[in-house]
Amino acid sequence: MRRTNYFQLVLIGLIAGAIATAVAIFVPWLPTPASRQAGRIFFVYWFATVISLFIFAVVAAIMTYALIKFRVKPGDMSDGPPVHGNTKIEIIWTVIPAILVTAISVVSAIVLSEDSNAGTNPLVVRVYAQQFAWSFQYPNGKIYPVLRLPLDRGVKLDITSKDVIHSFWVASFAQKQDAVPGQWNNLVITPDRLGHYAVICTELCGLGHSLMRSWAIVMKPAAFRTWYRGSPKPPPQPSGGAGISAGATIFTQNGCGACHTLNSIPTATGTIGPSLNDLTASAQKAGQPLLTYIKTSIVDPNAYITPGYQPGVMPSSFGNSMSATEINTLVHYLAAHTN
Repeated sequence: MRRTNYFQLVLIGLIAGAIATAVAIFVPWLPTPASRQAGRIFFVYWFATVISLFIFAVVAAIMTYALIKFRVKPGDMSDGPPVHGNTKIEIIWTVIPAILVTAISVVSAIVLSEDSNAGTNPLVVRVYAQQFAWSFQYPNGKIYPVLRLPLDRGVKLDITSKDVIHSFWVASFAQKQDAVPGQWNNLVITPDRLGHYAVICTELCGLGHSLMRSWAIVMKPAAFRTWYRGSPKPPPQPSGGAGISAGATIFTQNGCGACHTLNSIPTATGTIGPSLNDLTASAQKAGQPLLTYIKTSIVDPNAYITPGYQPGVMPSSFGNSMSATEINTLVHYLAAHTN
């Protein structure tokens, strides 16, 4: 091949590579990493991307050159000359890809091993998924609807589900893990950037799936320790008409606001299920006492369906996933905050 042909091949390869590189760099494909694990995962992504850009440039150069240089003249229907295989080229295009794939595999294995190492003293947080909410239990036994994490400390999330399969994902942490009923799966995170990051369910889990969101808040270690020591005690387990604040906590932790509207809780704006702002009128239409109506709607939601809504939408698992005291507290809370 003449020197001019080599120059053309290189020029075409450079142009193709430059275009592909611009697309890779200037399009924001990835979120800002907020954990050490995400930084390693994004490194693997760019490591493989650089290799892919090089291969793309070579292939694009050869294909473009061949289409221009060796295309037949219009009307030429003759057979092309018989060409025998080139052993040297075949060895090259077998060995080089094998080396590149092996390199990607080795780097990926190292990153996978590092990302699964939580260190010697990780913060262990239990993550519970339930239609359609997240709850997070800390080593002191307290449960919250928001995940708070200290900066630069290894965190091990033990993840499970109370009903159907969900999936825990924070984009800036670059990892996700399924929440499976009766099974504990773990995920290691070492946050390295302060901020608020959305916790999203990425497994279709019902009509409220798109609303199953929470927040992961990465805090400075001192601020986290202050919050952890000074956070409220677990909600009391009262009976009867007491426990209004505990009722609000139970309502939030069980994701009721994803499907229902309740004026006393600003985040409860769901429209999948009926509004809870006038349960007295709803109970009268159902021909039941208010407290009985509310409790039955929680533990046996298909016993009475509010006109205009479909049966089988609200999970029937709350009678098992919530204790009798929690149900009683929630019933009295709703009764006290309805018209």
